[in-house]
Amino acid sequence: MLMVLSTILVCSLLAAYGVLIAWYRRLWLAIPEFEPTAGAARTRMSIVIPARNEEANIGRCIESLLSQSYPMELYEVIVVDDHSTDGTRGIVTALQASAHNLVYASLDTEGGAHKKRAIETGIGIASGDLIVTTDADCLAHPDWLQTLAAFYEEKRARFIAAPVRMGKPGLPHSALSTFQILDFITLQGITGAAVSAGFHSMCNGANLAYEKKAFETVGGFRDIDDIPSGDDMLLMHKIYLQYPDSVHFLKSRSAIVSTAPEKTFSAFVHQRVRWASKADRYDDRRISRVLVLVYALNAAMLVLLVAACFNRWWLWVFLGGILFKTLVEYPFVKNVAGFFGQRALMNWFAVLQPFHIVYIVVVGWMGKFAGYRWKGRTVTKRKGRAISNQKDRSVPTGGAVQ
Repeated sequence: MLMVLSTILVCSLLAAYGVLIAWYRRLWLAIPEFEPTAGAARTRMSIVIPARNEEANIGRCIESLLSQSYPMELYEVIVVDDHSTDGTRGIVTALQASAHNLVYASLDTEGGAHKKRAIETGIGIASGDLIVTTDADCLAHPDWLQTLAAFYEEKRARFIAAPVRMGKPGLPHSALSTFQILDFITLQGITGAAVSAGFHSMCNGANLAYEKKAFETVGGFRDIDDIPSGDDMLLMHKIYLQYPDSVHFLKSRSAIVSTAPEKTFSAFVHQRVRWASKADRYDDRRISRVLVLVYALNAAMLVLLVAACFNRWWLWVFLGGILFKTLVEYPFVKNVAGFFGQRALMNWFAVLQPFHIVYIVVVGWMGKFAGYRWKGRTVTKRKGRAISNQKDRSVPTGGAVQ
């Protein structure tokens, strides 16, 4: 009897998951690729880049921003240095000599939620109506700002989630980077589908745009500033609650921002645990229910794999489940991978499925109970909340500006 009920439970989870993924795929395909209309956009924009020990990346990031097709007089690049101990500051200030729209600022106090405080500092000195955020290790398409501005003006959006690509198409990848990229492609597809349908709030801080006025209206990061992460999705949900019809996903290849996968397994795990640690703070029950379903299915699949060591029946149920899961996910992920120019990686999709199940279960658990390392800082969990181990020396935020 127990065997029958357990099998029915697994099949029910698979069926619900299959419906969800099929729905995501339909929504993703329904999103039209945005093409800017004739006429120059005129929105004043401020790009805010939090940076900590990014001497290896910040120069290329800034150069990609200073090479935009958007009129230079209509945007500024604000780099906010979060207590870097390397050559980050020197690289930025050297570039300022030939870029009048490049601003350097620094945090002058330590404390938790460093990235949020850096973004707040940048927004505080920003002159643009539209705040754009990206990371110091990212590279932008030359028409990135032009596309964002045109989309903003056409949609009158308060918040824009835009696409992020991990890795460069055509380059060889290791097994670790391939795994990361395929997982990230899936997340990007779900982001586009969910946001376009107003189903739940998802985005990535490497490519966001929101009105400065909207940020101020919802109180910025107030009430979510007690955790280090969450400068993207938690803020998005706050703005969604205030402006439910003005949150959009921008599906455009010219709006893609590229970032690199983590180089080591340890760095990858810490990154994903940091992302998962935000789950406790979601007030959006729609996404919470999806997370529960996804975690329950993958946990059940892992239990089946263990049970298969004692009973062959569970091996067949596991194999049937993983086949069904792969067949459901493959068309969706393949289409999203095509948008990002990374369809060749789909050759590894089925092979990596068992590892992805283990990853979801382990990282999900660690996101709830374990700490992580981020930018040389250790974040620990206390009563389910992520807290930096560094004490705040001063209440006010802000810093030096050049």
